[in-house]
This record gives sequence, structure tokens and C-alpha cells, in this order.
Amino acid sequence: MNDFPFRIVGFDLDGTLVDTAADLTAAVNHALASIDRAPLTEAAVRPMIGLGARHMLGQGLLATGGAPEGMVDRLLPDLLRYYEAHIAVNSRPFPGLTDALDRLDDLGVATTVVTNKAERMARMLLGELGLADRMAVIIGGDTLGVRKPSPEPILAMIEQAGGGRTAFVGDSIYDVMAAKAAGTPGILVGFGFLDRPAEEFGADHVIGDYDALIPLLETL
Repeated sequence: MNDFPFRIVGFDLDGTLVDTAADLTAAVNHALASIDRAPLTEAAVRPMIGLGARHMLGQGLLATGGAPEGMVDRLLPDLLRYYEAHIAVNSRPFPGLTDALDRLDDLGVATTVVTNKAERMARMLLGELGLADRMAVIIGGDTLGVRKPSPEPILAMIEQAGGGRTAFVGDSIYDVMAAKAAGTPGILVGFGFLDRPAEEFGADHVIGDYDALIPLLETL
């Protein structure tokens, strides 16, 4: 048995495992175009990602002229249909991720996903990218009826993965808050969809690329 200090390493999905910004931006702009709103840039949409599609669409409406009552409910089904049909056109794992997962596999560490994306969409995206079968547990924003920043999804993930010392890797304040509340070390990926400077998140640790993940974990 190796002496690696963690038995489970959990990951957020969008902006952490996978750069999904281009495909999510396309879906938001598809919905906005249906009501003759101007398209948003990918840079504008990135900080809107993290609390699920409804939040992202609401933020997109606010940024392009306002969100009248009922508009999110009206446009969301079309956004989701478009996104599902184009879920992995430009989405790719972040550089170094696959090597890091290989190394964690070699160390006998269970890798898991806790995302605010709907579970079905998360499984679809991970499947398209060949990552779904690598994850011992996949928990989505609708799996438990509660989502990050609540610690409940992380605690459920730990239980489903068999328990043991866990670290959680994410890119949003919701990830940092959920990890803290769950009592697990929280690691922020500085390359993710950050809505503020990395040092303002209050994460336990920040990494600039996936090459740094396992050397960091080995020191904790």
C-alpha cells in the first residue's frame, strides 16, 4: 500500500476538469438570439458559469438588457436542448488533466465529480470526452436536491466513494465554500472560470496547472 495521503480526490466539472466555456457561450447566445439580444463574448460568459444553466442564462439576460419575469423559464428549455446537441463541440479537458488522473489511478485514489451541472448533462459530457468511466462517483446539481456551496454533495460523494481522506478541486467560490463546510482541503485551479483574482477566494491552496496537483497533494 502506498503512503499517498488521500484516498479520494473530487473535482468540479466546468472550469475545473473541462474547459466548457465555448460550448456554454454558444448555448447562451443561441437563447439570446431568439429574443434578438446581442451575443456575449466567451470572456463575458466565463464568470457566469458555476451555479447551473438557469443562473448562467439569468446572468446573460441581465448583461444584455435585463431579465423580465418569466424570461428565464421561457428560454431555458431551448438553451438546454441546444447545449445537449452541441455539448462537446469545443469542450476539452484542461492540459495535464489526463496525466494527473492516470497518476491518481496508479496511486489507488478514487476520482470523483461534484458539479452544479445537471447529472445527466454531466454524465453525457464526461462520456463524450472519455472521462465518465474514470470517475467512481458523479454527483450533479440535481442529484440530491441541494447543490454547492452546500457541503452535502461533497459529503455524499465521500460516502459513495467509500470514505477516507478527501481533497476537493474546483474553480469557483461555491467549490471553496463547499469544501470548507465539508471539512476537506480545497484546491483552486487558477486557470478556471474565475470571477475574481485567485487570492481572493480563500482556498487552502491554488495550482496554476495540473502538473502541480499531485506534488501538492503529497505535501498535505
